[in-house]
Amino acid sequence: MTKAEILKKEILRQYRSVRQFAMEMNIPYSTLVTALERGIEGMAYGTVIKMCDKLSLNPVDFSSLERDASLGAQLLENRVMQNYVKLNQTGRDKILELMDDFVQIDKYKAKAKKTKPGLVRLCKRTYRNAACSSGFPYGGCRFGT
Repeated sequence: MTKAEILKKEILRQYRSVRQFAMEMNIPYSTLVTALERGIEGMAYGTVIKMCDKLSLNPVDFSSLERDASLGAQLLENRVMQNYVKLNQTGRDKILELMDDFVQIDKYKAKAKKTKPGLVRLCKRTYRNAACSSGFPYGGCRFGT
């Protein structure tokens, strides 16, 4: 299935029609239809990103993103992890220590959201015990370990 086919399928799943989605996105209907028929490779990158964000799709492989996470949060997480995996074990341990320190300071705390208790602690412990091969130090492990 091509990216255009995946995109069209997701548009029709979430909206009544391609026309409705085009109006919602403020994209000319003819432009969207042409892109879905001939392939999205010719579309502006920013437009594809906005469409993927609206449909909760990953703009790289068009897989479904977590429904409660925004595209911006996903991209930020990926950027952080790309830098994290470049560090040696000493650097990784230092980053985890710094994060532990920073979360204790009110100035740096994020507003409370509902999370599964123990998820961060479990994944951090799993990573430190080298059971997780992904290199993700927290609940972002993509391999389910």
